[in-house]
Amino acid sequence: MRVLHTADWHLGKKLEQCERTEEHQFFLDWLIDELTNNCIDVLIIAGDIFDTGNPSNIALEQYYKFLWRLKGTCCREVIIIGGNHDSISTLNAPRELLKYFNIHVVGGVPEDIHQQIIPVQNANSEVGLVVCAIPFLRDRDVRLSVAGETAQERESRIKEGICAHYNKFKPAIASFKEQGIPVIATGHLFAAGSSTSDSEKEIHVGNLGQICGDQFPEEFNYVALGHIHRPQIVNKMSHVRYSGSPIPLSFSETDDDKQVLILDFADGVLKEVTELKVPCCRKLIRVKGTLDEIRMKLSVMEDKGMRMPAWVELQIETDRFIHDLDEQLEKLKEGKPFIERFFPRQTRVRKSVSLDEQNVLEAALHELEPRSVFEKRCESEFPGEDHADLLQMFDEVLEKMAQRENQP
Repeated sequence: MRVLHTADWHLGKKLEQCERTEEHQFFLDWLIDELTNNCIDVLIIAGDIFDTGNPSNIALEQYYKFLWRLKGTCCREVIIIGGNHDSISTLNAPRELLKYFNIHVVGGVPEDIHQQIIPVQNANSEVGLVVCAIPFLRDRDVRLSVAGETAQERESRIKEGICAHYNKFKPAIASFKEQGIPVIATGHLFAAGSSTSDSEKEIHVGNLGQICGDQFPEEFNYVALGHIHRPQIVNKMSHVRYSGSPIPLSFSETDDDKQVLILDFADGVLKEVTELKVPCCRKLIRVKGTLDEIRMKLSVMEDKGMRMPAWVELQIETDRFIHDLDEQLEKLKEGKPFIERFFPRQTRVRKSVSLDEQNVLEAALHELEPRSVFEKRCESEFPGEDHADLLQMFDEVLEKMAQRENQP
């Protein structure tokens, strides 16, 4: 039996108000083809299907169209769990209807643990695999609040609660294990030792509740995790893995190789895990340096042959605000159709001064009038320009402040 593990789609995700719909659709189209090309029997989506709890109509349409298209593939069963970004009610709303299409949705932790245990039949109509569909565990799912507890006690209780929840499944799956039927557990959490990117939001407040890979019950043949966007193995345990997000969701993920994982089960054991690379349709590129250095790097940048033009984050180091930056960047884009958009970040770099120099500067500032300080700041920020209007406005502000101080 072949299983495909993916997670963290974040449908509806924007990058500074820029839509990612085309990139997500490219991935979904590719995934439909790969399900058939690789003869996948079971698809597991380990949380964060949507980027927000109130997804847009476009994101919902992408999701439901994908589920509808699944019937044209060889995939027989689909298991979807909720992540910390997902709304339990949004995911669970069509749950009963989707069951008729062998699509099992567990948006949140149900009261009956058996609703999370999904037996999957093989081609001979026999149970060939069991999935313990465990969604993102919210605080109320894993512990009871205790008045007056310390931060350390709270962290310990969250970890114990998460481990206890996974251990609850051991008696329920014992009969399957006795028959030699492999069991997969899902999860949407932060496992100790994972490498994160900028786009993951902390869960369980400060990543409390992170558990180690060896704390998952050994009865699980594989643990399909979501939440961390970089694909990785947890604590060198090859059967506990994050598939990662299918597209780069922030500029911190520019160098990540996006992938989905294919699991091959035979004779009741996990035989092989194959990393299937997701093709990139748009590059997110990060460039750092002074404006002159960035100009030089952009001049030698070449077309990567992507389906969609690149988005480039520019981390510009400067000692003063560059007020005409947008105009300068538009000129840099000329003749480069493979770059669609710049995301500039100006970082003020101040030269280091000795303690003696700082004391001299502070003494000099104390001797200056407020208007003189403001005038020097204008000259620093906008050198060579006429500051008459700004100085006039500053004088008006000073006058109003003086009037307010003199009021009885």
